Amino acid sequence: MRILLIEDDPALGEAVRDHLAGLAHAVDWQTRLAEAEAALRAVPYDLVLLDLGLPDGDGLAFLKRLRARGDTTPVLVLTARDRVSERIAGLEAGADDYLVKPFDLGELAARVAAVARRYAGDPNPLLEIGPLLIDRARRIVTKDGAPVPLSAREWALLEALALRPGAIVAKERLEELLYPMGEEVESNAVEVAVSRLRKKLGAETIETVRGLGYRLKGR
Repeated sequence: MRILLIEDDPALGEAVRDHLAGLAHAVDWQTRLAEAEAALRAVPYDLVLLDLGLPDGDGLAFLKRLRARGDTTPVLVLTARDRVSERIAGLEAGADDYLVKPFDLGELAARVAAVARRYAGDPNPLLEIGPLLIDRARRIVTKDGAPVPLSAREWALLEALALRPGAIVAKERLEELLYPMGEEVESNAVEVAVSRLRKKLGAETIETVRGLGYRLKGR
């Protein structure tokens, strides 16, 4: 997924960014609301991780503005504000979930995955596509019952295709999911990942639609 992290604490921001990047998410990290606003207008994000106490404003007000203009991007609030009334205020402002600091990075990853599944319209973490069984919660893939080890980048690409089996996913969209903002995109990164997936899953699994992108065959 392409994730926007809005967090001004250097240590926490770095820990969250690195942990989620290690799970094959492309994470853009901003420390101020003004920068986050610009990023949201420039990039289609799958999820926003939002701290509420930012140097240039209140995250809750930012969230209300986001929803007021019709932006439905999922938002997971990360905050030290742990009173019940404050949690209710965050949810009523349009947050999809609420995680109180300090939190375990493993729990954060699970919450991120759960929110993504809800917005994909399929809360079931298991995707069965032809001979493939894809467990999005445990990040496990099996083919005909046999486990298939994938790198983080291979997993990110397969998950993006598996969420729309039979549909074409543009190469540019796959690049957005693989690379955070500011990181140089390798010209053949998607092709290399697709080639490796075909070797592991079968040459017929992923179809190249010339000039448009790729699609996962099956189901």
